[in-house]
Amino acid sequence: MILPAATLGRGQIGPNSRINIALIGNGLIMQYHREYYRSRPYTNVVAVCDVRRERVIAGVEECSQEFPDCKGYEHYEEVLARPDVDAVVIATPDHWHAAITIAAMRAGKDVYVEKPMTLTIEEGKAVVAAQKRYARIVQVGSQQRSEHAFRKAAEIVRNGWIGKIKEVYCGLGSFPAPSVYPEQPIPEGFNYDKWLGPAPWEPYNHARVESNYSGGWRNFWEYGSRKNGDWGAHHYDITQWALGMDDSGPVFFAPVDYDQPYQYFEYADGVRVIRDWGDRKGHMIRFVGEEGEVMVSREGLIDTTPVPLAGKPLGPGDIRLYKNLDHRGNWIEGIYTRKQTICPTSIGHRSATVCQLAGISERLDRPIKWDPKKEEIVGDPLAARWLDRPRRAGYELPA
Repeated sequence: MILPAATLGRGQIGPNSRINIALIGNGLIMQYHREYYRSRPYTNVVAVCDVRRERVIAGVEECSQEFPDCKGYEHYEEVLARPDVDAVVIATPDHWHAAITIAAMRAGKDVYVEKPMTLTIEEGKAVVAAQKRYARIVQVGSQQRSEHAFRKAAEIVRNGWIGKIKEVYCGLGSFPAPSVYPEQPIPEGFNYDKWLGPAPWEPYNHARVESNYSGGWRNFWEYGSRKNGDWGAHHYDITQWALGMDDSGPVFFAPVDYDQPYQYFEYADGVRVIRDWGDRKGHMIRFVGEEGEVMVSREGLIDTTPVPLAGKPLGPGDIRLYKNLDHRGNWIEGIYTRKQTICPTSIGHRSATVCQLAGISERLDRPIKWDPKKEEIVGDPLAARWLDRPRRAGYELPA
């Protein structure tokens, strides 16, 4: 019999118990989560959930190699009703993140939710409030915070080693334009209505729902914020961290060709973050200061001007950022210790807000003024409507 780990810990996870994990949304990114949690000595994968039957079957078959009692589900509500499930990993499309995250916390589960944390700003506020209300451990999947090179770059910026920051260049890339596709028959074993969930009804087409790194559902505003919510959720998150803006954000967002041939946003101190423009010198992010530069990418790649900064150790009085090298492991540690993760909902919400406001500006093709303290769009009632989106009946956001 599989018992909830909290049973052995008298109300919380015991230090010698294993954590029972359920995996919700078994598409592209979940393959890496399955591999991770299957191979760790402190986790049991006890449930696999997806609205596609073939993914459930494949996921259960894979996880049953280590965990013979792993079961498959179409409906996440059935997973959350299991008292033996301690924690869930959510890797659905963005438009489902908020509802499942809140429902999981309300059911007493700790949560790892993929980035961006939510589809809308109001959803983000609701998720932050729910984490406070239910006191759960949440990790948002902005895993670049758990890579040495990005932390080092952020510390170089935060400690003023390259002087006052003037510009930041972020490479996001592009997706094809959203398209109208002809209706196709819904495949057997696919609960398309549940996949759409709170999003508007649209006729089924494979191109609308496929999961791949070149687009698929990420092409559509109904389910995400396109590239601003895809790579922006990584690079804007690091920008926020480096600039010390985890509890705040920019004040101005401009679309392409507003007054420059590129999309950008600005902070109150004048720092401009420029998307897909300028020379990033072969890196994902480039911070340009008055006294130097730092360029950073994945796989530990970091370059600086002056060159010695990349290897310069922090001094006793320097700012030291949250140090972690295993994003998933940091969440598991938090489940045991009940200590905050490197990217909790408060941070995930602020980073997602940047992505969503950039998306609103892009979609409306006009600049947006933002008050990060009040979390309000300034002087544009029509744009302010996009702080949230209507939800289909039956898919209201849980309390």
